[in-house]
Amino acid sequence: MNITKTQVDDLNAIVTVAITKEDYSDKVEKVLADYRKNAAISGFRKGAVPMSLIQKQYGKAVLLEEVNKVLQTSLNNYLTTEKLDILGNPLPKVTESIDWDAENFSFDFELGLAPQFSVDLTAKNNVTKFNVIADDKMLNEQVERIQKQYGKLISQAEVKADFEVRGTFTNEEKGINAPANFGLDIFADKKAAKAFIGKKVGDVVTIGTKGLFDDDHKLMDYLKVGHDDVHGLDINVDFTIEEINEIEKAELNQELLDKLFGPGVLSSVEDLKARIKEDAEAQFAQQADQKFLNDVTDFLIETTKFDLPSEFLKRWIQNVGETPLTAEQAEEEYARSEKGLRFQLIEGKVMAENNLQITFEDLKAHTADLIKKQMAQFGQLNPSEDEINGIVARVMSNQDEVKRLSEQVMSEKMLGLYKEKVKAKTKEVNYEQFIKEMYGE
Repeated sequence: MNITKTQVDDLNAIVTVAITKEDYSDKVEKVLADYRKNAAISGFRKGAVPMSLIQKQYGKAVLLEEVNKVLQTSLNNYLTTEKLDILGNPLPKVTESIDWDAENFSFDFELGLAPQFSVDLTAKNNVTKFNVIADDKMLNEQVERIQKQYGKLISQAEVKADFEVRGTFTNEEKGINAPANFGLDIFADKKAAKAFIGKKVGDVVTIGTKGLFDDDHKLMDYLKVGHDDVHGLDINVDFTIEEINEIEKAELNQELLDKLFGPGVLSSVEDLKARIKEDAEAQFAQQADQKFLNDVTDFLIETTKFDLPSEFLKRWIQNVGETPLTAEQAEEEYARSEKGLRFQLIEGKVMAENNLQITFEDLKAHTADLIKKQMAQFGQLNPSEDEINGIVARVMSNQDEVKRLSEQVMSEKMLGLYKEKVKAKTKEVNYEQFIKEMYGE
């Protein structure tokens, strides 16, 4: 056995595996001997079939199989021993037909090598880390929402300005069929609000989507259309009225506060607003962290320059699946996956250079924390340690779950590293402003 590597350039190499008769002959003879013991051929007793006949009938197929086993094992061992950082898998180099009647064989494999590069987390950047606050406007709206949610519905015959309507938005062309419940104050377009006044159950109100809300993103909530479709959407939608209700808002008294949060937990409207602010800003912080993580990732992909063995990767993509792709299909797939591959390489470099690792204790603690939060949502505030450990054990017995949770843990570690090292500017915004920043507006 002899394996050699020829460097084509910094990103491509050829590995040649030379196999001699000594590497495979004993294995072939053993397999054929086993075949002979069990062969049932007419005219011969079991186990007494001449080896020459076994060789003639099975020899070539066994030779191919055993040579291939030796080839794959030796190639994998070589890549591991030499610690070659490759992309994709080795591709057999197309050569003339192999002479299987020969005793010695030589096989060439193309390798795509990972590029050498560095990642500078402290470089100058245009990344912003947002501090999202719940402002007074949001707090007042949330308090009013709670009052309405726990208020009394009084059915009415026709729509007035301060009533709520329930029904369904439809538009056949865009495939819109979205149930909704709202008050007329949601509309920035006062003509749209006015169109509902005096209408009754069963009436259909047609309104235009352009300028309907103060933020086009609200079309995603009420019409259930995608983000890419809402900007500048200019169509008419029909709203069929199914219910008309006047809401008698609940009084913000101790009884309501106890019902919402438990006896004596909150004792005033100020306490309620403080609780809403705390919960909202905790949720906003998670969203802001995710945007920060995404923005740093995009920045690193954009500014960390390195070449890839693109032609090799296109050939690998073309042949890696069960059904080979055309060259054009492989080109398209490579274009779609290149950014993701660059991110994987950058992430791997950052993890290696900063010694970011996931331990079993990291994974266990993260899983336990998630389970406690989920149980708290269902009123189980003080589960026992044994109960938590039992659920953790069941979750971590599922390999798919372990992979998903590992990715979450590593994202948290990457986020912590970026917060420490990336020199981003900070900006305080309310939630409406943050949404606009998130969608690039």
